[in-house]
Amino acid sequence: MPEHHNTRIEKDSLGELPVPAEAWYGIQTARAIINFPISGRMPDRDFVHAHVRIKRAAAIANCQPNWLSEQQRDAIINACDQILAGEYLDQFVVDRFQAGAGTSHNMNSNEVIANLANVALGGDKGQYDQVHPNDHVNMGQSTNDTIPTAIRLTALAKLPKLVSAVETMANAFAKLGEQEADTVKSARTHLQDAVPTTLGREFNAYAWTLRRVAKQIDACRDPLCQIGLGGSAAGTGLNTSPDYIVNVAKELATLTGEAIRPAEDLAAQMQSMNDVQVLSGAIRSLALELTRISNDMRLLASGPRTGIGEITLPAVQPGSSIMPGKVNPVMFEMLNQVCYQILGQDHAIAMMTQAGQLELNVMMPALGSALFDAMEWLPNAMNAASEFNLDGLIINRERCAEFLHSSVGLATLLNTHIGYSKAADIAKLSEKSGRPVRDIVEEQRLMDINDFDAIVLKAARDGIVE
Repeated sequence: MPEHHNTRIEKDSLGELPVPAEAWYGIQTARAIINFPISGRMPDRDFVHAHVRIKRAAAIANCQPNWLSEQQRDAIINACDQILAGEYLDQFVVDRFQAGAGTSHNMNSNEVIANLANVALGGDKGQYDQVHPNDHVNMGQSTNDTIPTAIRLTALAKLPKLVSAVETMANAFAKLGEQEADTVKSARTHLQDAVPTTLGREFNAYAWTLRRVAKQIDACRDPLCQIGLGGSAAGTGLNTSPDYIVNVAKELATLTGEAIRPAEDLAAQMQSMNDVQVLSGAIRSLALELTRISNDMRLLASGPRTGIGEITLPAVQPGSSIMPGKVNPVMFEMLNQVCYQILGQDHAIAMMTQAGQLELNVMMPALGSALFDAMEWLPNAMNAASEFNLDGLIINRERCAEFLHSSVGLATLLNTHIGYSKAADIAKLSEKSGRPVRDIVEEQRLMDINDFDAIVLKAARDGIVE
């Protein structure tokens, strides 16, 4: 823990410890700072907000005779509202890799809220006479039910940004698809020349695939709304106030705007992180598709002289420290890197999901962190690629036409006119001589060249050869 000239002494079950006088957190948070100097990464902001919302909702649900007084409730609510407004976020200081299940973060929240509440009621930091971190802020709760609930609420908070980024990229591809509906080019299968298609069809396929994955991700929303809050330490509801389970979920639904409700089995929703893993799996599917699409974009933009070069991605920075004028597909290279990282995060989440034992999964802090990273990095990377590379993308139509007419795949269009065997002969002649199929068709008077061009366009656009 950093040295501070002014400290206060606090006491817990392990003894006394100095706490920085200016800190709004308390002794258990101070111990966590000492114990876990691991990554230097503080908690995700949405996660902090989600956990504070749980404390706020709990205070309202617990305000009843013989439980929490109105004065204590209001002081806790006001403290939570200050944090949710963006104040005191620097007081959430426990490293993401910490005590299993997230006890340290839970106490960090309890202590900050309790100190804010006590000072507001005329008390001093570290003197928890009126509002105690455990007895009042944590009333009816446990790390074991608040942390998994906070992870789910955080995922719900991040979902709209992620889905929006997918839709933004899909719309960009769809716009290009409509624009290039009649830009005929050679398809490629096995990375070899194939039959005609259109650039518009390629782009529209990317858009459709991304929209499908967006639906898969959005479908994860409802299961995440089922929370185990109120299960307390082991799913039994120990030490919870009357009707707390229902009332706290109702209050969280109001605070978040989501259909939050108690899970049918509170213990199961505390033990299992399956719904979180399903979301991670859907994000993994998105990362896999984005990797494939990014590689396609890099291939299509390769060159400009010695590659495919059917598209030109906007230049956003010089591409080489040694080769003047070189421009690289840096945005899709970046997106690739982010996707690979997210694949690793998903694997970590899968391993941590199965690592829970009996009533608790102690891997939750790192599990949540990996999920939050994926949900933050991916939309940022997608939005950057959409803005800086899809917007302003240049179509090299002459290059598309050049490849199209040099492809022996055009001979396939002759199958229904002269038969497969004769069409194969034309393909071999084109390949051996290097002459376009179109020129051979015209030379051998197999059909009017205008009719051949019309067949090519119709086959590429509609998949029909007449």
